[in-house]
Amino acid sequence: MKGFTTCLWFDTQAEEAARFYTSIFKNSTLDTVTRYGKEGFEIHGKPDGSVLTVDFTLDGQKFQALNGGPSFKFNESVSIVINCESQQEIDYYWDNLCEGGDPSAQQCGWLKDKYGLSWQLSPVVLEEMMKDPDKTKTERVMAALLKMKKLDIAGLVRAFRGE
Repeated sequence: MKGFTTCLWFDTQAEEAARFYTSIFKNSTLDTVTRYGKEGFEIHGKPDGSVLTVDFTLDGQKFQALNGGPSFKFNESVSIVINCESQQEIDYYWDNLCEGGDPSAQQCGWLKDKYGLSWQLSPVVLEEMMKDPDKTKTERVMAALLKMKKLDIAGLVRAFRGE
């Protein structure tokens, strides 16, 4: 098996979105662009030569952006999780991915970018805290998390410690 590629459906912004995402993530590349031809115009309605797909890689993870038209939109039932090692990483991704996004869709480390795609910025330490067998600690962490939009690692750690 050659692995997995996540396909993201856009109306007409596949190339723009791929360029946006590759500008944010380190070790990222815009790989291949395919274009619609004359064949199938009566079905897809896309002009000859317009972008069909864009293959791109974000820090080793392969994605494909598809210009499929307005039939489908992103929703919160699918999101991309970024496991962050530090507050600096959370701040970086939050600031960049939120640019032009939907501020009302930001809660508990989740955000919606300007294309409507949902992302979760999750500190690695949160997973460790939530696995602790002491339910009092995990309940405090959850209570703190539910009050946050962008996650604050120091605040989560204070809640875990009961401070």
